[in-house]
Amino acid sequence: MSQGALGSMSNNPTKKSFRPQQDDTLQKGKKRSIDRYIVSRLLCYIKPYSTLVATAIAITIAGSFLGPLRPWLTKIAIDDYIARGNLKGLGVISIFLAAAILLDGIKQYITTWMTQIIGQKAVFDIRMDIFRHLQKLPARFFDRNPIGRLITRTTGDVESLNEMLSSGIITILGDLLQLFFIVVLMAWIDWQLTLIVLSILPLMIWATIVFKNSVRIAFQDVLTHQARLNTFFQEHITGMSIVQLFNREEREARKYAAINADHRDANIRTVFSFSIYYPLIETLSSVAAGLVIWYSGVRLLKADLTIGVVISFVQYIWLFFRPLQHLSDRFNVIQNAIASSDRIIRLLDEKEGIEEPSGKVQIESFRKNIEFRNVWFAYESENWVLKDISFKINRGEKIAIVGATGSGKTTLINILSRLYPFEKGSVTIDGIDLQEIAEHSVRKLVGVVMQDVFLFSGTIGENLAFGNPDVSDEELREAAKIVGADRFIDQLPGGYQYRVLENGTGLSSGQKQLIAFVRALLYNPEILVLDEATSSVDTETEGLIDAATARLMSERTSIIIAHRLSTVQKADRIIVLHKGVIRESGNHQELLAKRGLYYKLYLLQHPEQTLVSEAGG
Repeated sequence: MSQGALGSMSNNPTKKSFRPQQDDTLQKGKKRSIDRYIVSRLLCYIKPYSTLVATAIAITIAGSFLGPLRPWLTKIAIDDYIARGNLKGLGVISIFLAAAILLDGIKQYITTWMTQIIGQKAVFDIRMDIFRHLQKLPARFFDRNPIGRLITRTTGDVESLNEMLSSGIITILGDLLQLFFIVVLMAWIDWQLTLIVLSILPLMIWATIVFKNSVRIAFQDVLTHQARLNTFFQEHITGMSIVQLFNREEREARKYAAINADHRDANIRTVFSFSIYYPLIETLSSVAAGLVIWYSGVRLLKADLTIGVVISFVQYIWLFFRPLQHLSDRFNVIQNAIASSDRIIRLLDEKEGIEEPSGKVQIESFRKNIEFRNVWFAYESENWVLKDISFKINRGEKIAIVGATGSGKTTLINILSRLYPFEKGSVTIDGIDLQEIAEHSVRKLVGVVMQDVFLFSGTIGENLAFGNPDVSDEELREAAKIVGADRFIDQLPGGYQYRVLENGTGLSSGQKQLIAFVRALLYNPEILVLDEATSSVDTETEGLIDAATARLMSERTSIIIAHRLSTVQKADRIIVLHKGVIRESGNHQELLAKRGLYYKLYLLQHPEQTLVSEAGG
């Protein structure tokens, strides 16, 4: 079984070293149970289309005898009519033969169309489930899973399922039924020749089982290396400017070549299995045909067999081995799909964000305060980012949080927004425990303007109204005017209908920041968070944003996270974080008077104040 990064179904190496035989047995049983689990999950996606499936199966069953019928009709035509010179009877049997061919073609058309429809509908549902599930996963999941790997799950892996659902299972049923009718009709015509043909079957079954097992392992490797390839490619296309600026083209090309070679070698291993299996099947079918012709010749010389029987059996041999070859092709599809299903289901089984217990509290408005009480948080084990944090923010207050990079400022906001759960302590809003409040209710209260603004493909207007899609064009333009974003938007080709490229390529950092402020204004949160919101803008744009923030923060509870202390001097209270601990708290003048950590940070950013202080002294 594949050991993908999305799962945790790995063996215990300690147990394996002490009891290898028992562990192997357990692993085989586990593998079978996992396969059954995968099949049961996939059937859930087929169930809504059970009428289509049942119809396709019924048509497949009803028409599965049409192919095997043709050699039997050929035998009758030769032995009963051609050999006896009965032209009238030959014409009748020819009509029956043409009808069988026509009906078989119609059956194949209908079943192909219906199975493709079933596959496309089921794959649509799977993609929707994956996307909806990804939106519910916690931020920690995306911290440990590269984007390229997730893209592989929703594209390549899902497409493998489409091939199986649309042309795999029902086709296998049709091939098996065709084999059954072929054997029945061959035995009816001549049981001795039938035994000769079936004598090759055990070797073919053995070869197919060996092939199935080897191909499954090979396809798991292919998918693993495909995910690595996509991840590397996606990361380096996104960061191509960094690669070029640091002259890393050749080194990164060598890394890509190594990953690409692993992917190539994994595919070659699958090709190796096919290159052995297909010639083996062809050889066995040729051996069967040779044995039938030899034995038929002996019996023809003894006048114990007719020409019609020999010709029909030669036709039956190719009909008999063609479904077997089809089955091997389906094994290819199914093994690929099972490996993909394993990864998709592991993704769908990933635990979603903070569990929502029944009876969640809905908060319509923020009335009193936010309180952090003895909060501890770590991204990994006990590597604490926040340590025993306690503070209160009253409604209407303007609070600033400052500190060096890595001090835990943004982490506080991630906890308040319920992106990450804290390990110890409590956080309350209006006295209600944060984890007892419905997630969407919390995020409706809290609006965050991030330092790194992400823009989606679409128009400027769609990005401005991202948090409030029901906003009117007049409200959207008014909000842009308040923030000052209308100045650059009106100069863009198409204005508010200007098409944004991937992640806002072509727009400056300041322009994207202004778009984020318009978003926040239209979202209209009661608690506004500015996370380094002016760190990426020029002086002129910062002036526009300062005016916009004053409008945004009026009559709102505001939390400002900043490195530049010039942006927080008017705050009602400033909280100074250092290595995950609150070191100081007070307003600007109070903290300067203490001559502590805030004072030192202030002097680092305003060295001229040192000279003034010394001159004053």
